[in-house]
Amino acid sequence: MDSLSENLLGYSPIKLVDLFSGQQDEEDDLFAAAAKKKASKGELDPSELPIKILAEYAAEDADVTLQLYHKLIPELKKINVLSVMEDIESPLLPVLVAMENEGISLDQSVLDEVGKVLTEKIKTLSKVIEESAGRSFNLNSPKQLGEILFGEMKLVEKPKKTKTGQFKTDEQTLASLAPKHSIVTNILSYREASKLKSTYVDALPNHRAKHSGRVHTHLHQLVTSTGRLASSDPNLQNIPVRSEMGRELRRAFIPRGLDFTLMAADYSQVELRVMASLSGDPAMIKAFKNDLDIHTATAARVFGVKTDEVVPEMRRTAKMVNFGIIYGISAFGLSQRLGIPRGEASEIIKTYFEQYPAIHQFMLQTTESAREKGYTQTIAGRRRYFKDIKSGNASIRANAERAAINSPIQGTAADMIKLAMVKIHDLMQGRKSKMVLQVHDELLFDLHLDEQHELPPLILEAMEAAISLPNEVPIKIDLGFGDNWLQAH
Repeated sequence: MDSLSENLLGYSPIKLVDLFSGQQDEEDDLFAAAAKKKASKGELDPSELPIKILAEYAAEDADVTLQLYHKLIPELKKINVLSVMEDIESPLLPVLVAMENEGISLDQSVLDEVGKVLTEKIKTLSKVIEESAGRSFNLNSPKQLGEILFGEMKLVEKPKKTKTGQFKTDEQTLASLAPKHSIVTNILSYREASKLKSTYVDALPNHRAKHSGRVHTHLHQLVTSTGRLASSDPNLQNIPVRSEMGRELRRAFIPRGLDFTLMAADYSQVELRVMASLSGDPAMIKAFKNDLDIHTATAARVFGVKTDEVVPEMRRTAKMVNFGIIYGISAFGLSQRLGIPRGEASEIIKTYFEQYPAIHQFMLQTTESAREKGYTQTIAGRRRYFKDIKSGNASIRANAERAAINSPIQGTAADMIKLAMVKIHDLMQGRKSKMVLQVHDELLFDLHLDEQHELPPLILEAMEAAISLPNEVPIKIDLGFGDNWLQAH
């Protein structure tokens, strides 16, 4: 609000930290410094201020907000995106408040169990990594790790370096080396185990609220550029679902009582369905209409075999391409992820576009439109602007082009689940069941046993009807039930 006020109204609202500083003698720099430190940690307590000062501060906030509203509404009307605010974001606000208020229950015994397994795994991996390196070193130091991998072991001829001259050891760099070097695979596993332990096993109990005993994440509408919701304190959207360690962690999330079960409602391959509908590609649309496994169907077309001849490796490649295409994957990127030569990856992408020509056309048209207009739109009208789409720097421009292709797809999926949440919130009023969590394309519910037959079909219907996709591409929702999140998902 403060920056909007300064930019649009030419007015700087008073800061809360200044009110605290102003309560003391102007010479008291120590108090001012302490107030700023508290503010940076979010520890300022407004109730410590005199009511008169607090009332003026609150009234100014309300005044500035109203002035900004009158300034911004005509702008939203002018560019035809008012409906995104009125139909999606504003009605969603009370839904998020209700979900944050409900929270989700944790099973401490499962957390303890997972913690022991992770601790053991971290110890074992540390030992194996140091044996491979030939000496002990600080695994958590990127500098020391870089020296081991690239200085001493010389895993690559020309290793990349950071601006400060250190060897690069970020996730992307290591992931590209993992298929060829077991030490790198072990380092990535070590990092995942360490992160899961510190971020979730050790930290989640501290997030359990005293009044409810449950964990209440904060859901944010304005953090991502595509419209997806974000979660923080704790971030429950980052628990890896594809790794065994991440899945085990999901066992710790349980229903709120014996009269409840957890229900997960998950949009199945929604981004691929959106891509098929926006591109109008007949082959992909047909696969979805016939309810085929899309990755098997893609593999059959790309490798020129019958669907019953598709082997797991072919399906894995097709899945990587299907999801990679949404994010504008390059031959280099695909070769790194699959651990195959760049030429082979390039041939796979070429064949993919030959089999799904409308998807290739959609990508070209979307980037061209973004260059002309400066933005892309979702089906519901949400816009994302791309200031770098005409950049003279090829790398920056390529990033903008990839984001331009992805945004209408990911953004439409985001709008879809938000609209579904608004409908579901309304139909659940007065019921015992509660909507407790949203993670990407999945909604999680504490489902009361009295409502387990009546409610799921209503939720299914609301999710299917949230947005009608062009070209009659069907929406599919997978429902799961269980005594914990892993079972339900």
